[in-house]
Amino acid sequence: MKEKKIVLFLLSALAFFICFPFSPYSFCSNAEKYNTIISKAAVKYGLPSDLIHSIIKTESNYNPRAVSSKGAAGLMQLMPSTAKQYGVTNVFDPEDNIFGGTRYLKDLTSLYQRNLDLVLAAYNAGQEAVKKYQGIPPYEETIEYIEKVKSSYGKNSIIGKTKIYKYYDENGRIVITNNIFLYLQHRKK
Repeated sequence: MKEKKIVLFLLSALAFFICFPFSPYSFCSNAEKYNTIISKAAVKYGLPSDLIHSIIKTESNYNPRAVSSKGAAGLMQLMPSTAKQYGVTNVFDPEDNIFGGTRYLKDLTSLYQRNLDLVLAAYNAGQEAVKKYQGIPPYEETIEYIEKVKSSYGKNSIIGKTKIYKYYDENGRIVITNNIFLYLQHRKK
């Protein structure tokens, strides 16, 4: 009886250590641990935080040390070339990985005009595969990936927050735009 209690205590202690939020060895599916970083990245790149959460859940199940058989690494499973392209210096650092992955996701969102299926297909199989097949590649893994992310995300489209800018043109008329460059060019200093 004592031995059973000792074993249970040791298992509980081990589970606590592994799942402790501040442990560098934590591999728990703990979305809350990354909420702040995900929220900041979502705001910065104008994407829904729910979509970022769904991708992380599907890609790595919130394991910052995850490495795929193809070499993708970290929470958002960035390939080395993608990580390098988006300035990610440490794929195992959650903040670095999430910001790089979200920036990549934003670029795909713009490239595929917010078409969720194509964005997810490109994120999973690569842009070249989407280009080659002129749509979703017929890969079982990619088709399952799209369905899994969409199921977790709960939406069929990508709706981000659009920031609106207001300025007065040279004739004194109010101009309302979502183009920050136009706004910065014409705003009064």
